[in-house]
Amino acid sequence: MWDKIVEYLQFPPVQRALIVGILIALCASLLGVTLVLKRLSFIGDGLSHVAFGALAIASVLKVTNNMLIIMPVTVLAAVLLLRPGQNTKIKGDAAIAMLSVSALAFGYLLMNIFSTSSNLGGDVCSTLFGSSAILTLSDIDVGICISFSVVVIIAFVLFYNKIFAITFDENFSKASGVKTGSYNLLLAVIIAVIIVLAMNLVGSLLISALIIFPALSAMRIFNSFKRVTICSGIFAIICALVGMFISIIAGTPVGSTIVAANVGIFVVCSLIRLVKR
Repeated sequence: MWDKIVEYLQFPPVQRALIVGILIALCASLLGVTLVLKRLSFIGDGLSHVAFGALAIASVLKVTNNMLIIMPVTVLAAVLLLRPGQNTKIKGDAAIAMLSVSALAFGYLLMNIFSTSSNLGGDVCSTLFGSSAILTLSDIDVGICISFSVVVIIAFVLFYNKIFAITFDENFSKASGVKTGSYNLLLAVIIAVIIVLAMNLVGSLLISALIIFPALSAMRIFNSFKRVTICSGIFAIICALVGMFISIIAGTPVGSTIVAANVGIFVVCSLIRLVKR
């Protein structure tokens, strides 16, 4: 089995897939801790459905680079959902749920009405649950992913203290002079970028797992924000590698296998916590 893994690692498509998978999983895990603590775990699911709707629009319009439509639409949705001081009557989880199901239904409706594909069911299933498309990434795709991932990691490191502050006590941070609105906007943009990048890895319906599971697993073991964040990143990378290797060797779906690995890590961490108690 090890010889088979080494053999696969010699192929450039596999190398590109591993680079993209590790970077996406790491970025998702960094923001996952903040989203879990702010009770916004479900926002990843909502934005992924918005991205699916935007992808349907790009497909109908036959846009060559669908990122030109998916990225702005998802960023706009994230900003609307996370904007501070909302005075609307529809807030929180209700707004996320409404936007989520509307975008999902609208996207599927468009694909049914205007699609020219002979295998619409297969295309939709691949988009929602992930496919082997990550093994067909070009050098340009990898370059875009690396660029966005580096920006996300640098932004998280530079504004770590501010993100920490607004995560635990946003009202006190605002009273202390922290521009909470600006940092919430930064979080919204970063989350949207991660969602769009992760679509090729695990599909629209499974993106939340990359955000939630590493953070929850790390919280089973550690109590410190910094330790949880670091441990979450490590768990995310391990699960991405294990899931992708198993997927390549056994021929299982990439997204589902990575999520299964995350679930396994969570169960192990829960058992460790139980034993420590």
